[in-house]
Amino acid sequence: MTVPIYILSGFLGSGKTTLLQHMLENWKAEGKTPAVVMNEIGDVNLDGMMLGEDVAMAELLSGCICCSNRADLGTELYNLIQTGEPDVIVIEASGVANPIEILDAVTEISLYHRMELRNLITVVDAAHLWELYEQQQGKTYRLMQEQIRAASVLMINKSDLLDADRLEQVQQIARGWNPYAPMHVTVRCELDRDLYEQASHALAGEHQAPNADQLTTDEYNHHSANHDHDHNHHSDDHDHSHSHDEHERVHAPHHSHEHVMVYTHYFEQPINSEAFEALIAGLPAEIYRAKGILTFNDTNSRFLFQYAYRQSDFMKITPQKPVPDVAVFIGEHFDKRHIQELLLTLERQESEA
Repeated sequence: MTVPIYILSGFLGSGKTTLLQHMLENWKAEGKTPAVVMNEIGDVNLDGMMLGEDVAMAELLSGCICCSNRADLGTELYNLIQTGEPDVIVIEASGVANPIEILDAVTEISLYHRMELRNLITVVDAAHLWELYEQQQGKTYRLMQEQIRAASVLMINKSDLLDADRLEQVQQIARGWNPYAPMHVTVRCELDRDLYEQASHALAGEHQAPNADQLTTDEYNHHSANHDHDHNHHSDDHDHSHSHDEHERVHAPHHSHEHVMVYTHYFEQPINSEAFEALIAGLPAEIYRAKGILTFNDTNSRFLFQYAYRQSDFMKITPQKPVPDVAVFIGEHFDKRHIQELLLTLERQESEA
């Protein structure tokens, strides 16, 4: 049996996990058995905790599939196919992964295992793209270009956050970078499944790529070289070394891409919800993504919180297995020590209350 593979790409906070949940629900309703490979640049897979124990899942943490975890991807896909016998597999790449290299990795794996790369779906945060386009600079801007160029299906998500004129301009921007992929405008990634399941031939940016199952590794490397992407960026933009903080429960950031920092904070006790919301509302602009699972002492409940580009959301949850209270912050060159002190102060205030 040939197993169809879907890759979900998109920058941090664009809505990839929301789309993943929709896809899994659709397939399970049909009686299919899906499996997931989840990649996080941090060392905690919060999104994976929300998928449910009935979905076979492999985790690739503390790095990107396109670099440090690339070799592990083949092993995890093989194990999922052998043990879970899935009908379909979804790879959710980290928000800072370059999809061109993930395509290359999956194509290479398909030479040895019976799998079909069905679609690379790039989810775009409409408001974030507009903001980056106005600035016209930065590595995040160039990475989002690559993610859009590589897509075989484009989803312009969070469309309700822009007015009609700007939304139209965002679509034109994306279409200029990728004239081939079907484009769909969505809110919360709501999309008819037929629109992202249909196999596509548009698997690259400026030129249409052949089907993945017809593409050798050398051919794909030659094809992807047409893009203005520097494939030597492993030495320049990636530094996976990390040190240990003297405070045993505070992790130093992983520099999985030179311009991206990850700070993970584990809480030792419940905190006040209003104080935490105020802290989140005051985060510096350099932090563009945060998420976590928290216990609030004034509500006696656990919550999953999500923060992306100055917007936050809290959802009451009941985890199916023991999970720690933790918050993960992702951004560009932010002051990790400052965030650490804010959170430790918040905990101290609760212990003294």
